[in-house]
Amino acid sequence: MAIPITVLIPCKDEMPNIEACIASVKGIADEILVADSGSTDGTLNLLRQRSDVRLIEREYRCWSDFNNWAIPQASHDWVLLVDADERVTPELAADIRRLKETELETTSFDAFSMIRRNFFHAQPIRCWRRHTDRVKRLFRRNCRWAKRRTHSTLEVSDSKTVFLKTPFDHHTFRTIKHFLDKQQRYGQWNAEELWDRGKRATAWHIACRPVIRFFRDYFLRGGFLDGKMGLIIAGTAAYTVFVKFATLWEKQQQAEAQTNVVQFPIATSQPSETRKAA
Repeated sequence: MAIPITVLIPCKDEMPNIEACIASVKGIADEILVADSGSTDGTLNLLRQRSDVRLIEREYRCWSDFNNWAIPQASHDWVLLVDADERVTPELAADIRRLKETELETTSFDAFSMIRRNFFHAQPIRCWRRHTDRVKRLFRRNCRWAKRRTHSTLEVSDSKTVFLKTPFDHHTFRTIKHFLDKQQRYGQWNAEELWDRGKRATAWHIACRPVIRFFRDYFLRGGFLDGKMGLIIAGTAAYTVFVKFATLWEKQQQAEAQTNVVQFPIATSQPSETRKAA
């Protein structure tokens, strides 16, 4: 007997992606649960017209908070989380069908990780560390993401995780504007993370750290081998670092302004000196 799974799709303003994402999981999902965080581009209207998805809605605070709210609402004990800009490949779908038939019922593991292939303008990123990353996306419903604004990971140890060799695809770089907007949000969230941990920005951070990031990604990690695409990605990565430390510096300035408000003393009238009688 095949073990049912819920495919959870978090999304916001994903009209260019949502239908292709749903189509890629149709063959493996026993439930498609879409968690929307305030779409205004027509995504909600499209989803409400579909009978093959269940829609839930709530405001977005951060990745971990939103997903940890959505996961318990899945109907099945196993959840596959797929972002709207991701696609389950036919090879990965075949692997997941095999797991449903053979392993999910008896496994002692709590999660399965897989390789995610990244694309820029529909072109695969071939070089450096950005071309793939490994993520835990198929997991038991009682699992949760670590409570962080950015770079949150599923709180399942590697010893309780099985690695699947088949990849899925990530079309994260849709347009330059879309990517810059996304990077700016991440930079601001990163600044808030640093602020909460007591970190502070200096002129060195603002001026040098973006340059170091560009040099690392473009030269040391072979971004130049991807041509103009590698140059753009390295530049936007450096921009994210700049936004992070510039935003952190701004928070410092605001905090100092609040603590250094000058409290002017209230003037009090002083008795005038009485002229002595001659």
